[in-house]
Amino acid sequence: MLYYLSQHLLELSAGTAWEDALSGLRVFRYVTFRTAGAAVTALGITLLLGPAFIRWLRRVRFGQHYDDAASQSGGRTERERKRGTPTMGGLLMVVAIDLTALLWTQWNSLVVLTLVSLVGLAALGFYDDYAKIAFQNPKGVHARVKLIVQFVLAGFIALYLWWQPETRRLVTDINVPFLKQPVWRGAAVAGILLTVLVIVGSSNAVNLTDGMDGLAIGCTLIVTAAFIVFTYVAGHAIIANYLMVPHVPGASELTVICAAVFGAALGFLWFNCHPADVFMGDTGSLAIGGVLGIMAVLIHQPLVLLIAGGVFVAEAGSVLLQVTWFKATRRFVGEGRRLFRMTPLHHHFELLKWPETKIVTRFYILCVLCAVVALASLKLR
Repeated sequence: MLYYLSQHLLELSAGTAWEDALSGLRVFRYVTFRTAGAAVTALGITLLLGPAFIRWLRRVRFGQHYDDAASQSGGRTERERKRGTPTMGGLLMVVAIDLTALLWTQWNSLVVLTLVSLVGLAALGFYDDYAKIAFQNPKGVHARVKLIVQFVLAGFIALYLWWQPETRRLVTDINVPFLKQPVWRGAAVAGILLTVLVIVGSSNAVNLTDGMDGLAIGCTLIVTAAFIVFTYVAGHAIIANYLMVPHVPGASELTVICAAVFGAALGFLWFNCHPADVFMGDTGSLAIGGVLGIMAVLIHQPLVLLIAGGVFVAEAGSVLLQVTWFKATRRFVGEGRRLFRMTPLHHHFELLKWPETKIVTRFYILCVLCAVVALASLKLR
């Protein structure tokens, strides 16, 4: 809105006495300026609304009064501390991101797809969180229902991108980090499948990581910071050509969305750091994770998320390995065995008596390393 308003005022002032006075509004044409503005705006909204929002969650008793995996893996003191902590805090981030996007982005189809998906996945997460609170049961909505909704949304995005001539290559040409050229061109079926798996996988991976104070949101901050660079490069024709990465017209506006996510996540970390005043819940984790996957697809770098989000991959991978190994050993050995003491992975270290703050900090360090390796793929080709 600010971009369109500024340009309208510049057009009206052309050839008048106001032209020089309003010339400063030209800064709204620069993505870098709007990116900085979006980050500060989202941060401000989150910090400003956060205290009142948390008080409202407490008043309506949208709190966690049951033991989930996160509290069950800790000791008695940890369980008591987490009990009653408000959840659905991700709703605050979604509102901040949407309001910021309305203010700072220049709208195009990529922006619309991202924001619609953000709202849709947040609604799914809200329904799941509400079910947990209403019945005080950590299971919430059946996993099959959540997966169906996620696959339908991801399938719609993949088919929409394939259907539009200007975005079809985002699906049909498969790029691999550290390689200059696509490894497979015209792969419609494989590309659609990869797009769906990246979006659904990213959404659930962040959701699985959300089990300790500040863990998921801090890792999201780090990955989003890397994606601010990736989206800007993808949207800048000269830089993309120099680095030999796919240029996607309009992708620079996703940089503004990334900045909004970064600002909102930074503000939310203020309230979610140990000991947490509020939990993100599925409302935030499903939505933010899905948006990261969608933006990776929209900049034609879906597999780079596997590197940048290495911590998320490890968390989700630990669950898959645990379940697969347990079922395999139960079938062939007669007794189900486990690779980890508990999954997702952070609970394994918690049961090894690592302090929660140490686990979170070390996962941050690993996430930074993953982000650096991902950024290195821009030049090492």
